[in-house]
Amino acid sequence: MEMYLDNSATTKPYPEVVDIMIKSLTEKYGNPSAAHRKGLEIEKDIKDIRRNIARTIGAKEKEIIFTSGGTESNNTVLRSCAEIYGKRKKHIISTKIEHPSVLNTLEYLEKKGYKVTYLEVDEKGMISEDELRNSLSEDTLLVSIMYVNNEVGSVQPIKKLVNIVKEFDNEIIFHTDAVQAYGKLDIKVPSLGIDFMSVSGHKLHGPKGIGFMYIKDGVRINPLVTGGGQESNLRSGTENTPGIYGLGKAVEITFADLKGHISEMERKRNLLKELIEEKIDGLKINSPENGVCHILNISFEDIRGEVLLHYLEQKNVYVSTGSACSSKKKGSHVLNAMRLSQDEIEGAIRFSISEMNADEEIKNAVDILCESVDELRSIIRLRK
Repeated sequence: MEMYLDNSATTKPYPEVVDIMIKSLTEKYGNPSAAHRKGLEIEKDIKDIRRNIARTIGAKEKEIIFTSGGTESNNTVLRSCAEIYGKRKKHIISTKIEHPSVLNTLEYLEKKGYKVTYLEVDEKGMISEDELRNSLSEDTLLVSIMYVNNEVGSVQPIKKLVNIVKEFDNEIIFHTDAVQAYGKLDIKVPSLGIDFMSVSGHKLHGPKGIGFMYIKDGVRINPLVTGGGQESNLRSGTENTPGIYGLGKAVEITFADLKGHISEMERKRNLLKELIEEKIDGLKINSPENGVCHILNISFEDIRGEVLLHYLEQKNVYVSTGSACSSKKKGSHVLNAMRLSQDEIEGAIRFSISEMNADEEIKNAVDILCESVDELRSIIRLRK
Protein backbone atom coordinates (compact mmCIF):
# COMPACT_ATOMS: atom_id res chain seq x y z
CA MET A 1 0.00 0.00 0.00
CA GLU A 2 1.26 3.48 -0.93
CA MET A 3 0.75 6.05 1.83
CA TYR A 4 1.06 9.48 0.26
CA LEU A 5 1.10 12.23 2.90
CA ASP A 6 2.81 14.99 0.91
CA ASN A 7 -0.23 16.71 -0.57
CA SER A 8 1.13 20.20 0.06
CA ALA A 9 3.89 19.45 -2.44
CA THR A 10 1.41 18.16 -4.99
CA THR A 11 -1.81 16.18 -5.13
CA LYS A 12 -2.86 13.19 -7.19
CA PRO A 13 -5.22 14.37 -9.94
CA TYR A 14 -8.84 13.31 -9.73
CA PRO A 15 -9.64 10.56 -12.29
CA GLU A 16 -12.13 12.95 -13.89
CA VAL A 17 -9.31 15.48 -14.34
CA VAL A 18 -7.19 12.91 -16.18
CA ASP A 19 -10.16 11.92 -18.35
CA ILE A 20 -11.00 15.46 -19.44
CA MET A 21 -7.35 16.23 -20.18
CA ILE A 22 -7.09 13.16 -22.39
CA LYS A 23 -10.26 14.29 -24.17
CA SER A 24 -8.68 17.72 -24.65
CA LEU A 25 -5.59 16.15 -26.22
CA THR A 26 -7.45 13.70 -28.43
CA GLU A 27 -10.71 15.43 -29.35
CA LYS A 28 -10.81 19.06 -28.20
CA TYR A 29 -7.34 19.89 -29.45
CA GLY A 30 -8.16 23.02 -31.45
CA ASN A 31 -6.44 26.35 -30.90
CA PRO A 32 -8.86 28.68 -29.06
CA SER A 33 -7.58 31.59 -31.16
CA ALA A 34 -8.63 29.88 -34.41
CA ALA A 35 -11.61 31.35 -36.26
CA HIS A 36 -13.20 28.00 -37.21
CA ARG A 37 -15.69 25.91 -35.26
CA LYS A 38 -13.10 23.71 -33.57
CA GLY A 39 -11.29 26.74 -32.13
CA LEU A 40 -14.49 28.58 -31.17
CA GLU A 41 -15.70 25.54 -29.25
CA ILE A 42 -12.54 25.55 -27.12
CA GLU A 43 -12.76 29.32 -26.63
CA LYS A 44 -16.32 28.93 -25.28
CA ASP A 45 -15.23 26.13 -22.90
CA ILE A 46 -12.40 28.27 -21.53
CA LYS A 47 -14.84 31.13 -20.99
CA ASP A 48 -17.17 28.81 -19.06
CA ILE A 49 -14.31 27.47 -16.92
CA ARG A 50 -13.09 31.00 -16.17
CA ARG A 51 -16.61 32.01 -15.14
CA ASN A 52 -16.99 28.98 -12.86
CA ILE A 53 -13.62 29.64 -11.18
CA ALA A 54 -14.57 33.30 -10.68
CA ARG A 55 -17.78 32.24 -8.93
CA THR A 56 -15.85 30.18 -6.38
CA ILE A 57 -14.20 33.33 -5.02
CA GLY A 58 -16.96 35.85 -5.76
CA ALA A 59 -14.97 37.48 -8.56
CA LYS A 60 -15.85 38.72 -12.02
CA GLU A 61 -14.97 36.53 -14.99
CA LYS A 62 -12.53 39.11 -16.36
CA GLU A 63 -10.64 39.17 -13.05
CA ILE A 64 -9.32 35.61 -13.59
CA ILE A 65 -6.13 35.23 -15.65
CA PHE A 66 -4.72 31.76 -16.32
CA THR A 67 -1.00 31.26 -15.64
CA SER A 68 1.38 28.33 -15.22
CA GLY A 69 0.80 28.39 -11.45
CA GLY A 70 1.76 30.10 -8.21
CA THR A 71 5.37 30.94 -9.05
CA GLU A 72 4.52 32.74 -12.27
CA SER A 73 1.58 34.52 -10.64
CA ASN A 74 3.70 35.72 -7.71
CA ASN A 75 6.48 36.89 -10.01
CA THR A 76 4.05 38.72 -12.28
CA VAL A 77 2.43 40.64 -9.43
CA LEU A 78 5.64 41.62 -7.62
CA ARG A 79 7.65 42.59 -10.68
CA SER A 80 4.75 44.38 -12.33
CA CYS A 81 3.84 46.44 -9.27
CA ALA A 82 7.50 47.43 -8.84
CA GLU A 83 7.66 48.47 -12.48
CA ILE A 84 4.40 50.45 -12.42
CA TYR A 85 4.73 52.18 -9.06
CA GLY A 86 8.50 52.09 -8.53
CA LYS A 87 9.12 55.55 -9.96
CA ARG A 88 7.42 57.23 -7.01
CA LYS A 89 7.48 54.55 -4.28
CA LYS A 90 10.22 52.09 -3.33
CA HIS A 91 8.97 50.22 -0.24
CA ILE A 92 7.50 46.71 -0.14
CA ILE A 93 6.27 44.79 2.93
CA SER A 94 6.20 40.99 3.12
CA THR A 95 6.99 38.30 5.70
CA LYS A 96 9.91 36.03 6.56
CA ILE A 97 7.87 32.89 5.84
CA GLU A 98 6.83 33.45 2.24
CA HIS A 99 7.29 30.91 -0.54
CA PRO A 100 10.66 31.09 -2.36
CA SER A 101 8.92 32.46 -5.46
CA VAL A 102 8.12 35.57 -3.40
CA LEU A 103 11.30 35.78 -1.32
CA ASN A 104 13.65 35.30 -4.27
CA THR A 105 11.76 37.88 -6.33
CA LEU A 106 11.93 40.36 -3.46
CA GLU A 107 15.68 39.73 -3.18
CA TYR A 108 15.96 40.58 -6.88
CA LEU A 109 13.97 43.79 -6.37
CA GLU A 110 16.17 44.77 -3.43
CA LYS A 111 19.16 44.64 -5.78
CA LYS A 112 17.23 47.03 -8.05
CA GLY A 113 16.95 49.59 -5.25
CA TYR A 114 13.69 48.66 -3.54
CA LYS A 115 13.48 48.55 0.24
CA VAL A 116 11.76 45.44 1.62
CA THR A 117 10.48 45.01 5.17
CA TYR A 118 10.17 41.36 6.20
CA LEU A 119 7.67 40.98 9.04
CA GLU A 120 8.58 38.63 11.91
CA VAL A 121 6.35 35.75 12.99
CA ASP A 122 5.69 34.22 16.40
CA GLU A 123 6.18 30.60 17.46
CA LYS A 124 3.04 29.57 15.56
CA GLY A 125 3.91 31.34 12.33
CA MET A 126 1.63 34.35 12.81
CA ILE A 127 2.63 37.93 12.02
CA SER A 128 1.96 40.88 14.32
CA GLU A 129 -0.74 43.29 13.19
CA ASP A 130 1.04 46.06 15.10
CA GLU A 131 4.31 45.38 13.30
CA LEU A 132 2.50 45.60 9.97
CA ARG A 133 0.86 48.86 11.01
CA ASN A 134 4.17 50.33 12.19
CA SER A 135 5.97 49.26 9.01
CA LEU A 136 3.68 51.18 6.66
CA SER A 137 4.98 54.44 5.26
CA GLU A 138 4.25 56.99 2.56
CA ASP A 139 6.79 55.14 0.43
CA THR A 140 4.98 51.76 0.64
CA LEU A 141 3.72 50.57 -2.75
CA LEU A 142 2.92 46.90 -2.09
CA VAL A 143 2.15 44.45 0.72
CA SER A 144 2.46 40.74 -0.08
CA ILE A 145 1.44 38.30 2.67
CA MET A 146 0.90 34.57 2.26
CA TYR A 147 -2.63 33.42 3.19
CA VAL A 148 -1.68 29.92 4.42
CA ASN A 149 1.91 28.93 5.13
CA ASN A 150 2.92 25.89 3.13
CA GLU A 151 5.16 24.36 5.83
CA VAL A 152 3.24 24.75 9.09
CA GLY A 153 -0.27 25.72 7.94
CA SER A 154 -0.63 29.01 9.83
CA VAL A 155 -3.54 31.08 8.46
CA GLN A 156 -3.03 34.83 8.41
CA PRO A 157 -6.11 37.06 9.06
CA ILE A 158 -5.96 38.55 5.56
CA LYS A 159 -9.14 40.62 5.85
CA LYS A 160 -7.85 42.35 9.01
CA LEU A 161 -4.45 42.91 7.44
CA VAL A 162 -5.97 44.41 4.29
CA ASN A 163 -8.06 46.78 6.43
CA ILE A 164 -4.93 47.95 8.27
CA VAL A 165 -3.15 48.64 4.98
CA LYS A 166 -6.06 50.29 3.19
CA GLU A 167 -6.92 52.49 6.18
CA PHE A 168 -3.36 53.80 6.10
CA ASP A 169 -3.37 54.34 2.32
CA ASN A 170 -6.03 52.92 0.03
CA GLU A 171 -3.64 53.07 -2.95
CA ILE A 172 -1.22 50.50 -1.47
CA ILE A 173 -1.55 47.24 -3.39
CA PHE A 174 -2.27 44.09 -1.40
CA HIS A 175 -1.32 40.67 -2.78
CA THR A 176 -1.75 37.26 -1.17
CA ASP A 177 -0.23 33.95 -2.19
CA ALA A 178 -3.24 31.65 -1.73
CA VAL A 179 -1.71 28.49 -3.21
CA GLN A 180 -2.29 26.53 0.03
CA ALA A 181 -5.54 28.35 0.85
CA TYR A 182 -7.68 27.97 -2.26
CA GLY A 183 -9.89 24.91 -1.85
CA LYS A 184 -8.96 24.72 1.85
CA LEU A 185 -10.71 27.91 3.00
CA ASP A 186 -13.88 29.65 1.86
CA ILE A 187 -12.35 32.68 0.12
CA LYS A 188 -14.49 35.54 -1.18
CA VAL A 189 -12.32 38.29 -2.63
CA PRO A 190 -14.84 41.19 -2.45
CA SER A 191 -15.06 40.89 1.34
CA LEU A 192 -11.29 40.44 1.72
CA GLY A 193 -10.50 43.60 -0.22
CA ILE A 194 -7.33 42.21 -1.81
CA ASP A 195 -6.00 43.39 -5.17
CA PHE A 196 -4.17 40.24 -6.31
CA MET A 197 -4.26 36.54 -5.45
CA SER A 198 -2.15 33.62 -6.71
CA VAL A 199 -3.43 30.04 -7.10
CA SER A 200 -1.90 26.78 -8.37
CA GLY A 201 -3.92 23.89 -9.82
CA HIS A 202 -1.83 20.93 -8.72
CA LYS A 203 -2.51 21.65 -5.04
CA LEU A 204 -6.19 20.69 -5.39
CA HIS A 205 -6.03 17.53 -7.52
CA GLY A 206 -5.62 19.39 -10.78
CA PRO A 207 -2.68 19.18 -13.21
CA LYS A 208 0.74 20.76 -12.81
CA GLY A 209 1.68 23.75 -14.95
CA ILE A 210 -1.64 25.58 -14.59
CA GLY A 211 -3.01 28.11 -12.13
CA PHE A 212 -4.52 31.55 -12.10
CA MET A 213 -4.18 35.09 -10.85
CA TYR A 214 -7.08 37.05 -9.43
CA ILE A 215 -6.60 40.66 -10.51
CA LYS A 216 -9.10 43.11 -9.04
CA ASP A 217 -10.95 45.02 -11.71
CA GLY A 218 -9.36 48.43 -12.20
CA VAL A 219 -5.93 47.52 -10.77
CA ARG A 220 -3.07 48.02 -13.22
CA ILE A 221 -0.63 45.26 -14.10
CA ASN A 222 2.00 44.76 -16.77
CA PRO A 223 2.46 41.35 -18.42
CA LEU A 224 5.63 39.32 -17.99
CA VAL A 225 5.00 37.66 -21.35
CA THR A 226 3.93 39.54 -24.49
CA GLY A 227 2.91 38.20 -27.85
CA GLY A 228 -0.48 37.33 -29.32
CA GLY A 229 -2.54 39.07 -26.66
CA GLN A 230 -4.16 36.06 -25.00
CA GLU A 231 -5.59 36.38 -21.46
CA SER A 232 -6.68 40.00 -22.00
CA ASN A 233 -3.15 40.92 -23.15
CA LEU A 234 -1.82 40.00 -19.71
CA ARG A 235 -0.37 36.55 -20.48
CA SER A 236 0.32 35.93 -24.15
CA GLY A 237 0.89 32.52 -25.66
CA THR A 238 -1.43 29.78 -26.85
CA GLU A 239 -3.51 28.68 -23.90
CA ASN A 240 -2.62 25.50 -22.04
CA THR A 241 -6.01 24.02 -22.90
CA PRO A 242 -5.46 20.54 -21.37
CA GLY A 243 -4.34 22.27 -18.17
CA ILE A 244 -7.30 24.65 -18.16
CA TYR A 245 -9.75 21.79 -18.70
CA GLY A 246 -8.07 19.84 -15.89
CA LEU A 247 -8.07 22.81 -13.52
CA GLY A 248 -11.70 23.52 -14.31
CA LYS A 249 -12.72 19.95 -13.50
CA ALA A 250 -10.68 19.92 -10.25
CA VAL A 251 -12.32 23.17 -9.15
CA GLU A 252 -15.75 21.85 -10.07
CA ILE A 253 -15.27 18.72 -7.93
CA THR A 254 -13.67 20.55 -4.99
CA PHE A 255 -16.30 23.27 -4.79
CA ALA A 256 -19.30 21.00 -5.28
CA ASP A 257 -19.11 20.55 -1.48
CA LEU A 258 -16.32 22.77 -0.20
CA LYS A 259 -17.51 22.68 3.42
CA GLY A 260 -17.61 18.87 3.44
CA HIS A 261 -14.27 18.71 1.63
CA ILE A 262 -12.62 20.91 4.29
CA SER A 263 -14.29 19.08 7.17
CA GLU A 264 -13.09 15.69 5.93
CA MET A 265 -9.49 16.87 5.58
CA GLU A 266 -9.61 18.40 9.05
CA ARG A 267 -10.94 15.14 10.52
CA LYS A 268 -8.15 13.14 8.87
CA ARG A 269 -5.45 15.60 9.94
CA ASN A 270 -6.73 15.38 13.52
CA LEU A 271 -6.74 11.57 13.34
CA LEU A 272 -3.13 11.66 12.15
CA LYS A 273 -2.14 14.05 14.95
CA GLU A 274 -3.91 12.07 17.68
CA LEU A 275 -2.37 8.76 16.60
CA ILE A 276 1.15 10.22 16.43
CA GLU A 277 0.83 11.85 19.86
CA GLU A 278 -0.58 8.63 21.30
CA LYS A 279 2.17 6.37 19.97
CA ILE A 280 5.35 8.48 19.88
CA ASP A 281 7.07 10.43 22.66
CA GLY A 282 9.45 13.35 22.26
CA LEU A 283 7.41 15.49 19.87
CA LYS A 284 6.93 19.17 19.22
CA ILE A 285 3.86 20.16 17.20
CA ASN A 286 4.86 23.14 15.07
CA SER A 287 1.49 23.71 13.38
CA PRO A 288 -0.95 26.00 15.23
CA GLU A 289 -4.17 24.58 16.72
CA ASN A 290 -6.26 26.79 14.43
CA GLY A 291 -4.13 26.11 11.36
CA VAL A 292 -5.32 25.05 7.92
CA CYS A 293 -7.15 21.74 7.55
CA HIS A 294 -4.50 19.68 5.74
CA ILE A 295 -1.03 20.49 7.16
CA LEU A 296 0.66 19.04 10.25
CA ASN A 297 4.30 19.89 10.99
CA ILE A 298 6.04 17.96 13.78
CA SER A 299 9.60 17.92 15.15
CA PHE A 300 10.85 14.55 16.41
CA GLU A 301 13.39 14.62 19.24
CA ASP A 302 16.76 12.99 18.47
CA ILE A 303 15.80 12.47 14.82
CA ARG A 304 17.03 14.05 11.61
CA GLY A 305 14.00 14.73 9.45
CA GLU A 306 15.80 13.99 6.21
CA VAL A 307 16.89 10.56 7.45
CA LEU A 308 13.39 9.77 8.71
CA LEU A 309 11.93 10.83 5.36
CA HIS A 310 14.06 8.26 3.53
CA TYR A 311 13.31 5.55 6.09
CA LEU A 312 9.61 6.14 5.48
CA GLU A 313 10.05 6.31 1.72
CA GLN A 314 11.52 2.79 1.72
CA LYS A 315 8.26 1.61 3.28
CA ASN A 316 6.02 3.50 0.82
CA VAL A 317 5.21 6.38 3.18
CA TYR A 318 5.76 9.75 1.51
CA VAL A 319 6.21 12.94 3.56
CA SER A 320 8.48 15.99 3.33
CA THR A 321 10.80 18.12 5.42
CA GLY A 322 9.34 21.38 4.12
CA SER A 323 8.47 23.18 0.91
CA ALA A 324 9.01 21.10 -2.25
CA CYS A 325 10.51 24.21 -3.83
CA SER A 326 13.18 24.55 -1.13
CA SER A 327 13.41 21.11 0.52
CA LYS A 328 16.89 20.48 -0.89
CA LYS A 329 18.27 23.55 0.85
CA LYS A 330 19.69 23.37 4.36
CA GLY A 331 17.17 24.17 7.06
CA SER A 332 13.68 25.62 6.87
CA HIS A 333 13.49 29.40 6.65
CA VAL A 334 9.95 29.14 8.06
CA LEU A 335 10.96 27.19 11.18
CA ASN A 336 13.98 29.48 11.58
CA ALA A 337 11.65 32.49 11.52
CA MET A 338 9.50 30.76 14.17
CA ARG A 339 12.66 30.57 16.31
CA LEU A 340 12.81 26.80 16.67
CA SER A 341 16.08 25.35 17.88
CA GLN A 342 18.45 23.84 15.32
CA ASP A 343 17.61 20.34 16.57
CA GLU A 344 13.89 21.02 16.22
CA ILE A 345 14.39 22.34 12.70
CA GLU A 346 16.49 19.36 11.68
CA GLY A 347 13.95 16.95 13.20
CA ALA A 348 10.89 18.43 11.48
CA ILE A 349 8.58 16.54 9.15
CA ARG A 350 5.60 17.98 7.27
CA PHE A 351 2.60 15.71 6.83
CA SER A 352 -0.10 16.96 4.48
CA ILE A 353 -3.25 15.03 3.74
CA SER A 354 -6.10 15.13 1.24
CA GLU A 355 -9.58 13.64 1.15
CA MET A 356 -8.08 10.81 -0.91
CA ASN A 357 -6.20 9.52 2.16
CA ALA A 358 -8.22 6.66 3.68
CA ASP A 359 -8.27 6.27 7.47
CA GLU A 360 -6.58 2.88 7.12
CA GLU A 361 -3.79 4.47 5.10
CA ILE A 362 -3.21 7.05 7.84
CA LYS A 363 -3.20 4.38 10.57
CA ASN A 364 -0.72 2.22 8.66
CA ALA A 365 1.51 5.24 8.02
CA VAL A 366 1.59 6.07 11.74
CA ASP A 367 2.51 2.46 12.62
CA ILE A 368 5.41 2.61 10.16
CA LEU A 369 6.39 6.05 11.46
CA CYS A 370 6.45 4.70 15.02
CA GLU A 371 8.67 1.76 14.02
CA SER A 372 11.02 4.05 12.08
CA VAL A 373 11.37 6.59 14.90
CA ASP A 374 12.07 3.81 17.42
CA GLU A 375 14.67 2.26 15.13
CA LEU A 376 16.46 5.54 14.45
CA ARG A 377 16.49 6.51 18.11
CA SER A 378 17.92 3.08 19.01
CA ILE A 379 20.73 3.59 16.50
CA ILE A 380 21.48 7.03 17.95
CA ARG A 381 21.55 5.67 21.51
CA LEU A 382 23.96 2.89 20.48
CA ARG A 383 26.31 5.45 18.92
CA LYS A 384 26.29 7.50 22.09
